[in-house]
Amino acid sequence: MSLPSLAIISRHAPHGTAHGQEALDLALVSGTFGQAITLFFIGDGVYQLLQHQQTDMIGRKNYSKTFAALDFYDVSQPVVCTESLAQRGISSESLCIEANLQPPENWRALLNNFDQIVTF
Repeated sequence: MSLPSLAIISRHAPHGTAHGQEALDLALVSGTFGQAITLFFIGDGVYQLLQHQQTDMIGRKNYSKTFAALDFYDVSQPVVCTESLAQRGISSESLCIEANLQPPENWRALLNNFDQIVTF
């Protein structure tokens, strides 16, 4: 029996809540068991992928370096909303990993390929 495919959508900035860390943890754990996983980043969720995050002053763990492990856990290349990046003045070169950059109008078709969708 194969596991259902899972899309994980991150909509929140990285350090104000635990949502981003929890989404990443879910992806890594699910990938460990061979589940087909893709992370999606939209809205303030794109901030999670910024390079060089400085979290010492706020007493939070910088988990952005963990995104580099997604390949090791067979998690698909993340999908990032191009409109969210543009609205926040973020270039793709500022991201800590390579991503599948997609405009929001393509998201519905992409998400239709998944059995389950979880939003953080």
